[in-house]
Amino acid sequence: MKNSRRQFLILSAAGAASLALHNTVQAQALVSPSDPQALALGFVTDAAKADKAKFPQYTAGQHCGSCALYQGKAGSTNGPCVLFAEKHVPINGWCSGYTKKS
Repeated sequence: MKNSRRQFLILSAAGAASLALHNTVQAQALVSPSDPQALALGFVTDAAKADKAKFPQYTAGQHCGSCALYQGKAGSTNGPCVLFAEKHVPINGWCSGYTKKS
């Protein structure tokens, strides 16, 4: 069977699309609370469960959605955080890197 130029272009486009989709899916992985960096920062998926004894700087009302480092879009349930590179954090999460939005 002889491959045609059209068939090559279609397969190339499909391959490029699957690579782009793979990178998008990878970028949206959620941070695990057991991740070493998350443990070091006291990350929790629910801000109300923050360890107040270990992190006395936590105050009620702080959460990822109100943090300057959170880069999620309005209305989303999770989004990227500067502290966790290519991973997303839940909007209701919290870590000791919390910095109030101005």
